[in-house]
Amino acid sequence: MSELNAQIQSVGVVGAGTMGRGIAQVCAQAGFQVSLFDALPQVPEQSKAAIQKALLKLIEKGKLSETDCKATLDRINPRQSLEDLFHCDLVIEAAIEDLEVKRELFKRLDEACAISTILASNTSAIPISSIAARTEHRHRIAGLHFMNPVPLMKLVEVIQTPVTSDGVIERLLGFSKAIGKTPILVKDGPGFLVGNCARAFYTEALRLLKECIASPAVIDRIIREAGGYRMGPFEVIDLVGLDVNYPSSKALFEDSFFEPRYQLTSGYKLLVEAGFLGRKTGMGFYRYQEGQTVGQAVETHEQAASSASLPKSAWLWAEKSAGLEMLTSLAKKAGVVVLKEPSPGALCLVAPIGRDTVSVVKQLGIDPGNTVAVDTLYGWSSHRTYMACPGVRPEPLACAKSLLQSDGVAASQINDSPGFIMQRFQAVITNLACDLMQQGLASADALNQGMKLGFNFPQGPLEAGDALGSETVLTIIQALYSFYEEDRYRPSPWLKRRGRLGLSLTTPD
Repeated sequence: MSELNAQIQSVGVVGAGTMGRGIAQVCAQAGFQVSLFDALPQVPEQSKAAIQKALLKLIEKGKLSETDCKATLDRINPRQSLEDLFHCDLVIEAAIEDLEVKRELFKRLDEACAISTILASNTSAIPISSIAARTEHRHRIAGLHFMNPVPLMKLVEVIQTPVTSDGVIERLLGFSKAIGKTPILVKDGPGFLVGNCARAFYTEALRLLKECIASPAVIDRIIREAGGYRMGPFEVIDLVGLDVNYPSSKALFEDSFFEPRYQLTSGYKLLVEAGFLGRKTGMGFYRYQEGQTVGQAVETHEQAASSASLPKSAWLWAEKSAGLEMLTSLAKKAGVVVLKEPSPGALCLVAPIGRDTVSVVKQLGIDPGNTVAVDTLYGWSSHRTYMACPGVRPEPLACAKSLLQSDGVAASQINDSPGFIMQRFQAVITNLACDLMQQGLASADALNQGMKLGFNFPQGPLEAGDALGSETVLTIIQALYSFYEEDRYRPSPWLKRRGRLGLSLTTPD
């Protein structure tokens, strides 16, 4: 161990459930002596047996030697009382997510442990300052939030309260590295960093569903294939469990004094109350049978190229010159005549930024029945998204679909929406990330790294914003705010200042 970590040699883990067991395993594998305690006396021994099974699987895969396995298990010592943790250099609490339980536990730990012992909570959302409210030595209390599953996930959030000593934080950062994790420093508050920023990933998808913009299957597919995310939001919620995601999301909404950006939907609540909790119950946003998704086939027009004829001609318009070049190139390759101005009966194919089709039709004075909008910012080469005004005529819609799929790229039709799906989805995530920057919750590097490592984002939220351009993100958010007239879409001051100047979203104050 490095000099920075030399003082931490023994670790106590309070709570030997899934998270506590994982924490004990990674600490022991890294060479630390581990004392494992649980309120139920039989659980520590059961958890050690479960750790042994996990380690044996690593041996089978050639990732661990039998010698290292035995040494790891020898370092894990089940304990029967909190007083047995007195001499630990660090105690990590991994009990249930209940404020009263954690407050009482930390009061007892503060009394039972040596004054030199660091006390850390693995809570995923409850402010550390609230947990430490009944303790006498608050300078030694911090958060150490591991991601689940602990042995696989690299990220650890190190949470500093206003009174946590810098020395404690330095030791926790060093300790996190010593057990093979990547630590990020986060300011104390509800949800910390990952829990806060991840809310937009869920809540904007829920909003799209509430407005019937598309089905969960279509929304998830666009977010995966056009946005590059590993899983769609509804797939993630069903996997984690609605009984896990809903309470934590609801708690953050309430703890933030009902911040509109965290608002959930009545449809989500109804699923939870009905007991449709995702994969574990066979139904959530999807239906499952023997672990496989059923009954959510994507519509025919999204699976194969359209059988409709290509349009003979089309008038093209885009908010950005790059978008117009994409449309023009596609039309010419397909042999479609590009008109210099709209013509009666001819297809109008438009590419707005942040707006819906109706807004563009009203601005340009073109026929809504012939107009189809396509997203040229996301998925142009992987999965295109298109939409039209209410009342669009079937023939131009079919022709647009045929043209958009003429080069073999899949396309999904959605109902008219400002910002399509990916534009608004990514802009809302980035806007929330900008707000967290404005609040000084973490550094730009920590925010980007945290969401990539802790939530498998393809890019950090600020990186994704910079890839679009801060001006473009601001344009999309302002369009959403103008359309809905809701605080949910109000632009972050951090985004406003950088977007107006065309600066990177990582630019410090």
